[in-house]
Amino acid sequence: MSMLRFATAGSVDDGKSTLIGRLLYDTKSLFDDQLAAVEAVSHARGDDYTDLSLLTDGLRAEREQGITIDVAYRYFSTPKRKFIVADTPGHSQYTRNMVTGASTADLALILADARKGLVEQSRRHAILCTLLGVEHLVLCVNKMDLVGFDRDRFEEIRAEFTEYARQIGTKQVTVLPVSALRGDNVVNRSENMPWYDGPPLLELLESAPAGSADLGTGTRFPVQYVIRPQSVTVTDHRSYAGQVAGGVLRTGDEVLVMPSRTTTTITRIDSPSGPVTEARPPMSVTVQLSDKLDVSRGDLLCPPQDVPTVAGELEALVCWMDETAPLVPQQRYVLKHTTRRVRASVEAIDHQLDINTLHETPAAELTCNQIGRVRFRLTAPLVFDEYRRNRTLGGFILIDESTNHTVGAGIIV
Repeated sequence: MSMLRFATAGSVDDGKSTLIGRLLYDTKSLFDDQLAAVEAVSHARGDDYTDLSLLTDGLRAEREQGITIDVAYRYFSTPKRKFIVADTPGHSQYTRNMVTGASTADLALILADARKGLVEQSRRHAILCTLLGVEHLVLCVNKMDLVGFDRDRFEEIRAEFTEYARQIGTKQVTVLPVSALRGDNVVNRSENMPWYDGPPLLELLESAPAGSADLGTGTRFPVQYVIRPQSVTVTDHRSYAGQVAGGVLRTGDEVLVMPSRTTTTITRIDSPSGPVTEARPPMSVTVQLSDKLDVSRGDLLCPPQDVPTVAGELEALVCWMDETAPLVPQQRYVLKHTTRRVRASVEAIDHQLDINTLHETPAAELTCNQIGRVRFRLTAPLVFDEYRRNRTLGGFILIDESTNHTVGAGIIV
């Protein structure tokens, strides 16, 4: 069966965790003891219903506050497909966690409260998902039961979101009305909304295209670790471990080692289950080469005819995540890109993007949750692709060297 990775997004209290809990419950993906534990906690809190959001909100602080803080990954399957879902937080304070969950998704479920419609965080998550390369956005207009299953209210929100998605360049948009608490249009069609003629959410997820998160237009293999066995039971060899970030690696292929631009040939590929003749994303493998070369962590294997960019400068769209200090020109950070770290200084901020109007305005700094186009100068050349060409080689994070905190995420343009 194929696998679909999707993430939930949207503002706080829009019902993301409840929707995922409903999917797990209605697809019978829960163990009896899981359901019993959720029912017991719901009863102890005085709820007159089983709070399915507790299935993903596992932290004590999440259960006490009724919000999602960390990304919760859940796995379930139907007879047609397997799913990996990342339930991400909606609070603006935890935008970095949402970016983490959406960065590997094939599809994003963005929830909106039918009473409130689209709010600032709904738009922020929609544009972040689009910038992160998520090609299919599904807007679930939730809590339709609280507006009397009003079709006009649904159509109003659908028109507004469809226009916004067109402006930010989203490739595919689907909008459907749901009630996660009651299960309307989640797994089964709702009798309360006969005017809706589209599929329920699960049917849509089962038919959505998958695999976009793994695709890259060229073969890319960032080296994570050099393996040199020192044992009498293992033949002495040198191999290079990493995760395939694009294309296909095959034994016998000629590859270029970047940034040294040395040519060699792949003689063997090993996976956790044994030798293989080819490896595709997101397989983690070790590779042996025909020549004894100076290859180390942070280097990259690629085809000689399809070489990524090597440069000491880059431009990127940056989502700033630090609440304590803004991003300003001349500031220095550690830039982590694939398996390599280099120091980077901010040359200039070209503009800030207004997530409501989508206007580009001049900016002297970027504060928490703001998005802007930034130019960086690096202390050492970096091997990269544009993000739209390869997610792995086109993305990076910024780290404050004094605190070791992740303060920003960027996509190379």
